[in-house]
Amino acid sequence: MIPFVKMHGIGNDFVMLDTLRDGAPQGDLAELSRRMNDRRFGIGGDGLILVERGDSAPFRMRMLNPDGSESEMCGNGVRCFMKLLHEREHTTAPSVPVETGAGVLQLEMLADGQIRVDMGPARLTRGEIGMAGPADERFLEAEIPGFDLPGTAVSMGNPHLVLFVPDVQAVDLETLGPQLERHPLFPARVNVHFVQVVDRGHLIQRTWERGAGITLACGTGACACGVAAFLSGRADRGVQIDLPGGRLTIETLENGNVMMTGPAETVYEGEYLLA
Repeated sequence: MIPFVKMHGIGNDFVMLDTLRDGAPQGDLAELSRRMNDRRFGIGGDGLILVERGDSAPFRMRMLNPDGSESEMCGNGVRCFMKLLHEREHTTAPSVPVETGAGVLQLEMLADGQIRVDMGPARLTRGEIGMAGPADERFLEAEIPGFDLPGTAVSMGNPHLVLFVPDVQAVDLETLGPQLERHPLFPARVNVHFVQVVDRGHLIQRTWERGAGITLACGTGACACGVAAFLSGRADRGVQIDLPGGRLTIETLENGNVMMTGPAETVYEGEYLLA
């Protein structure tokens, strides 16, 4: 039996394994993620997150997608990570550094229960994003071969492609999402986001996540959308972004770092029978 906690950040849901209390799971983690995240034959989730001891920080977050691939970072997941640390009393500190595949991030538990994360700098060159083409070149409002819409690529430790549209609800996300995720521009695949600008402080976002498909929210993606909107002159540094699962506040700081603020919720705890 594997103890777990089911959590979500504005609808982006995760199976959380607390290895600090329960020990590390045995066997193939990729297969475990595929099984536990299956919404018909498993628990169901947008990812498997392990709470571990860190090397360069007190704690480390690892995340595996439902297809078994490992993701560098997850913005909604890292807020759930912070909430679990506090609920399990692994820490009582309001501000905690956490090691991730995208580096060490600083997390802060706010008085209202929301969690603010310094997501670090937005990375804008092809080399930093993991794109094909000249490594030092940016991909801002640029042509995507085979598609009519221009796109902007941003890495928040994981790769994102942002496309601005008049109406996000009119986008055929089930068709365009997988096509763009596996576009030759992105050898390691990419998270895809369609964004509608309501005004300079308000965006609406729909997402196709790499390795997961359509999700109700994507925190690193919201950061990328906020950055892309600011760089293209569509929005101010601080924006409210509405996703199908809820709202995040994103701020692009003058030093290039991106701040994300939003909630995290515990749904239930259980034990998974590894047959």
